[in-house]
Amino acid sequence: MNKIVQRQDLIYPELSYKLVGLAFSVFNELGHGHLEKVYQKAYAKELKDSNIAFKEQVSYKVIYKEEVIGNNYLDFLVEDKVIIELKRSDFYSKKYIDQVSNYITVSKLGLALLINFTSSGVRVKRIVNTK
Repeated sequence: MNKIVQRQDLIYPELSYKLVGLAFSVFNELGHGHLEKVYQKAYAKELKDSNIAFKEQVSYKVIYKEEVIGNNYLDFLVEDKVIIELKRSDFYSKKYIDQVSNYITVSKLGLALLINFTSSGVRVKRIVNTK
């Protein structure tokens, strides 16, 4: 008899699974080649239809020497726990990974999902806050 073993070292495994599944739903419906904004709107609809609490385009201040010098925006903050950053790209660039790593460091959250809509499907990178 096969026993399913769930990893104990993953952060928010059930929520992550749902969030990744929603990205696949979006891609299966829309396919490849749309603007990033189109994927964002479709993903927001999937979150809403799934009754998953989220905030879109969440602003956070960039502070330098105790002074606010700008704002950055998270694509989605889900259940006040997980950052979702959507991209339309066939590869993970260092720029995108650094951007999302910065988001989880500044927000002090534990997990971000960098979701790429590629020409061949959806790719997901889990980025964990180690600080």
